[in-house]
Amino acid sequence: MGKHSKARRPRVRAAVTAGLVGVGTLGSMGVGHAQGVPAGAEAPMVEGTPCTAAARACVDVDAKKAWLIDDGQVVRGPVRMSPGGPGHETPRGNFRVEWKNKNHRSAEFNNAPMPFAVFFAEGGIAFHEGNLSTPSAGCVRLGTEDAGAFYDFLQIDDRVQVR
Repeated sequence: MGKHSKARRPRVRAAVTAGLVGVGTLGSMGVGHAQGVPAGAEAPMVEGTPCTAAARACVDVDAKKAWLIDDGQVVRGPVRMSPGGPGHETPRGNFRVEWKNKNHRSAEFNNAPMPFAVFFAEGGIAFHEGNLSTPSAGCVRLGTEDAGAFYDFLQIDDRVQVR
């Protein structure tokens, strides 16, 4: 089920819902990953970020910065972050928060701690606390205080834009 498996994932519920109400409704529900979430092109840009006001979390991979956004206004950031390295790049696109786990441990990386994990992309990609001086395996690593703030602020289904 991905790098950091969890017994029950929102995607499973979405798949069942799609089967019950029809595939045509799935697109209008905004269910999915990078290709399934509307780009938010109609929303205005948030000043000082590469993201639109549709986002609740914004990531600039190249600048190694992240923001929290509420109603088109930055409420935290820019904060430092560490993205994935070569061969493990952080996926870019438009996503939604899928699930959260305050004390998550990686099933793929020797039970490595991933405090304040907020999962938003396929393959177990999440915001979480971690070392900012080295690349991640694709996740968005944040400092301790920032990881806690992202965990507390972001809710299931919130939009995440990674540029």
